Amino acid sequence: MNVVDLYKHTAEFMDKEVTLSGWIRNHRKQKSFGFIDFQDGTCFKHVQVVYSQELTENFDEASKLKNGSAIEVKGKVVQSEAKGQTFEVKAEKVTLLGDATDEFPIQPKRHTREFLREQAYLRPRTNLFQAVFRIRSVAAMAIHTYLQDNGFVYVHTPIFTDSDCEGAGEMFEATTLPLNKIPLNDDGSVDYSRDFFGKKVGLTVSGQFEGECFAMAFKNIYTFGPTFRAENSNTKTHACEFWQIEPEMAFCDLEGLMKTEEALFKFIVKYVLDRCPDEIDFLDGFVQPGLRNKLETMLASESARVTHEQAITILKNADKEWEFKPEYGQDIAKEHEKYLTEEYFHSPVFVTDWPKDIKCFYMKQNPDGKTVAAVDYLVPGAGEMMGGSQREEDYGKLVAEMKRRNMNIDELYWYVNLRKFGTCKHSGFGMGFERMLMYLTGIDNIRDVLPFPRTPGNCSF
Repeated sequence: MNVVDLYKHTAEFMDKEVTLSGWIRNHRKQKSFGFIDFQDGTCFKHVQVVYSQELTENFDEASKLKNGSAIEVKGKVVQSEAKGQTFEVKAEKVTLLGDATDEFPIQPKRHTREFLREQAYLRPRTNLFQAVFRIRSVAAMAIHTYLQDNGFVYVHTPIFTDSDCEGAGEMFEATTLPLNKIPLNDDGSVDYSRDFFGKKVGLTVSGQFEGECFAMAFKNIYTFGPTFRAENSNTKTHACEFWQIEPEMAFCDLEGLMKTEEALFKFIVKYVLDRCPDEIDFLDGFVQPGLRNKLETMLASESARVTHEQAITILKNADKEWEFKPEYGQDIAKEHEKYLTEEYFHSPVFVTDWPKDIKCFYMKQNPDGKTVAAVDYLVPGAGEMMGGSQREEDYGKLVAEMKRRNMNIDELYWYVNLRKFGTCKHSGFGMGFERMLMYLTGIDNIRDVLPFPRTPGNCSF
């Protein structure tokens, strides 16, 4: 029997015998009776277990149980007189399955998130991380559900790659060469011909290029997996290992791309709201007041659209003192995203037609020769949520742009050749999964939406 079943079918189990297996979250002992806050992980809610000298055959053993211990409870489901709960379990027997020592660090009090990061292997046992990681699971399912139901094929792109997707981030190098005696060429450079792959490779920063290959065969595809960036950053929004969703769509222009981005985003939000009401309410009360209203307001909103040039004009005309002065031809900062979404438009915003010199080589060039068909999707309370573009399908234009940037075309011959063999207009975008989770939960540090965060100096568990 699982706790979630008791909450779903309370009337059915009332006054009946049940057997539950789970953990003690809190144990309040009295002389002749006691209360156990019991949770088995199948839902966010706890069950109160009541044991007594009168009803519980192993009362003395039960009274000695410690917080964190794994137990089995046999007892009857009865109506509860306690405030805030409709039922409780009166225990006939409480059996210890796995003891917890007095050093168990997760006690029934509020711990700081910094402390809990030091106990990452135990923090899923707290209310906060029960909520966060259940939402993580549900949000992942939402992504697969929406994309699968809309005809997208799930593609597993490689972890090892020799491409950095043209500057998508610093790569972790992967090698089997002996680090105490690295083979060198005559010029002193590393002899990668003797490495496992015969060349320099690293952990992937993006599966986009491989995804485009599959889009040219399956029409609509997506990747959803871990990506890695060797950036020595200790900010709240950076981790060196994170998950990314990257759909690629053939026969799709920028307009179709934006429709898919908005539809996917709203589907995820609604899916989580529908399936995690208790978790959202908890986070609304203890992490980000107004969280539920933020999410529901977003669902009801219509997205604004503005070009990059128009966005810069709006920012320049704003009566604001900017930390980073907005400039034509430059990227927009976090403070700019916040102003556009929360103060000017009061809605999500698509920013399109970006200067080509600050975007990647593979983005489709607009007729003006200055901008590309790229788009950032900005969301109130989060800023940039997704970034994408129509991809350049013209072979000559793609090669010319790569030459202008002094890129080695031979290293990406297979990607370029897609434009020679049955190409078509196509588009794609990327969404950081953890960024989405921070928005859904109100958590402001990426380390707290990753089960085991990987950041500079942190790879212990």
